[in-house]
Amino acid sequence: MSKKAVKRESRKASRKSSTSARPNSSSREHDKFFLQRALELASKGIGLTSPNPCVGAVVVDSKGRVIGEGSHTFEGIKHAEVLALEQAGDPARGATLYINLEPCSHQGRTAACADAVIAAGVRRVVACMQDPNPLVAGKGFERLRNAGVSVASGILQEEAKVLNESFAKYIRQHTPLITLKSAMTLDGKIAPTPGELHPPAALGGGGASGGWITSAVARSHVQELRHCHDAIMVGVGTIIADDPLLTDRSGLPRRRPLLRVIVDSRLRLPPESRVVKTAKDDVLVLCSFAEEKRKRELQDQGIRVEQVPVGVGDGRPDMTQIARRLGTMEITSLLVEGGAMINGAALASGVVDKVFLYYAPKILAGTGSVPFAIGPGFAHMSDAAYVKAIRLHRFGEDFGVEGYLRDPYAE
Repeated sequence: MSKKAVKRESRKASRKSSTSARPNSSSREHDKFFLQRALELASKGIGLTSPNPCVGAVVVDSKGRVIGEGSHTFEGIKHAEVLALEQAGDPARGATLYINLEPCSHQGRTAACADAVIAAGVRRVVACMQDPNPLVAGKGFERLRNAGVSVASGILQEEAKVLNESFAKYIRQHTPLITLKSAMTLDGKIAPTPGELHPPAALGGGGASGGWITSAVARSHVQELRHCHDAIMVGVGTIIADDPLLTDRSGLPRRRPLLRVIVDSRLRLPPESRVVKTAKDDVLVLCSFAEEKRKRELQDQGIRVEQVPVGVGDGRPDMTQIARRLGTMEITSLLVEGGAMINGAALASGVVDKVFLYYAPKILAGTGSVPFAIGPGFAHMSDAAYVKAIRLHRFGEDFGVEGYLRDPYAE
């Protein structure tokens, strides 16, 4: 869930609360109101917490007054509930802690937060969801209950799960949540016939005769989507054809630069490309066959070059191996913004977890225009990639389709 989406839900909850008398502290609506605030605080961590989850916490006293709030950032180290409890001070004794994620129960970079909650004398903890981290996964709730703290969970759980879906995938499978993003016409074309002039497709889809496929509103949302990811990946063909920067231009703060990953089987990356010229240890080139001279030339320009095992039969870097390598780098989320070839390869490999597809009310037609994905595809309709839990978005006259090929919380 983006920051804007969380804020919208928070405003709805605020309006609903202001139209009626504040319910008693045990009511579901009361809990929902403060959990929505916790989610809003948690969303402030987007771009700042990875590889940790986004967490927000609110401490409310017995009279329904907020006495402490906290939002976690990786560099800040202290977890959200500890920050909120420190702000609340002694009045936290007998209060209720609202939090979007179960307090941790293990020693990591900090001591167990469940112990801090108990020590503060909190009477009740209300959380949206259980922590997907196998080291916690209910143990924090259990520790609180054993200490006499009342625990409730499940309200706004779906919103909370969306917010930390990349963390859930990464912490359980040690690979990033992979989202395939593309912009296309209604007939599924991502670019006109090769040779036509068009702007960089990676920013929202190139169009014929110097026009974009999608609108400025949709292209602005692409930057917001990039901000929610640790890395972006394209094939070298996109670099050669469009010369994109592949940067996060949302203007929002982030802890580490968006890692720009380029799949380049034979190191064809042009030295004059904007990606190369702007590299500051934030560009990773993954190849199948590395000529040492060419490899050294790119490394001298600040590019990281790594060789990855090839996939079966195509001679290109194996997508599964790429996902594993990024996982070792603590990359929790990857946005694939490539062309038809890499889109097809990503889908065929089975590494894609979700899609975000932008559609413009245009039809390119023609046999020469470029389709969304190329390659062998799926032999039978029963084998096709099936998108579930679809959400639709409007961007002016354009629309987006967001959905999942796999549940990021599944084992």
